[in-house]
Amino acid sequence: MMGPAHSLSGAAAWLGVGAAVAAAGHPMPWPVLVVGALICAGAALAPDLDHKSATISRAFGPISRALCGIIDKLSHSVYKATRGHGDPRRNGGHRTLTHTWLWAVLIGGGTSALAMTGGRWAVLGILFVHLVLAVEGLLWRAARTSSDVLVWLLGATSAWILAGVLNEPGNGAGWLFSDPGQEYLWLGLPIVLGALVHDIGDALTVSGCPILWPIPIGRKRWYPIGPPKAMRFRAGSWVELKVLMPAFLVLGGLGGLGALEFI
Repeated sequence: MMGPAHSLSGAAAWLGVGAAVAAAGHPMPWPVLVVGALICAGAALAPDLDHKSATISRAFGPISRALCGIIDKLSHSVYKATRGHGDPRRNGGHRTLTHTWLWAVLIGGGTSALAMTGGRWAVLGILFVHLVLAVEGLLWRAARTSSDVLVWLLGATSAWILAGVLNEPGNGAGWLFSDPGQEYLWLGLPIVLGALVHDIGDALTVSGCPILWPIPIGRKRWYPIGPPKAMRFRAGSWVELKVLMPAFLVLGGLGGLGALEFI
C-alpha cells in the first residue's frame, strides 16, 4: 500500500487496541491513546526504509535517503544469504528483511530498551521521529507542499509537548508496566504494531509480503504471504483509496470512541 493508507491503518490499529485493552480492564490514559496512535501511524511507514522512493525516504532529507540506501543493501544481502531453493533471485531488498515479524519485534524491543534507559531525551527522539513520519503519512498533501523544516518543527514541538504531558503523574509513562524502572516500556508496542500492520497491508497487494521469515514454507524461506490472487489489489488502486482508507477512518473512529468510553 501507499504511505497515507499505511499511516491510517497504523493509527486505526492502535485505537482499536485501546478499545480492546480498555474492555479488558487496562484502559489507556488519553495521552497514551493519542501518542500511541501517532507513533503507530509513523511506525507503519518504517518498513519501507528499504525503498528509496517511499515516503519515509523523503521525511528527513539526505539522512533518511542515505539510511534507505543502507537498509536496502543490508536487506538484499540478508535475502541472498538466506534464500531457499524456491526463492527467486532479486536485484534489491525491498519487501524482504524489514517486512518480517522478526524485524518488527527487534525494532519495537530496541525502542522500549532505549526509552527505559535513555531518559527524557531518548523519549523525545523517539517521539520526534515518529511524529514527523505521522505528519508525512496522515497529512501527506500538506507535507508535500510544505518546507521540510516546517514539518520537522511541527514534529519537534509536538514531541516536546506530548513528552511533558506523558510525564505528568497518571498520564501514562508507566501504563501497563508499572514496576520501577519500566516507565515508557510500552513505547515499543505501537512500533511493533505499526510494522506488522504495514506488512499485513502489503500482503493484500499483488506481490504479497514475506511476514513469516525466517520460517520456511515449502521450498521458500521468503514466502510472500497473501490472500488468493483474485482478492489482491495494486498499491494506489481504487480499492486502497476508495475502500480501505475510508474503512480505516471509520474503524479508527470507532476504536477511539470505544477506548475513551472507559477512561
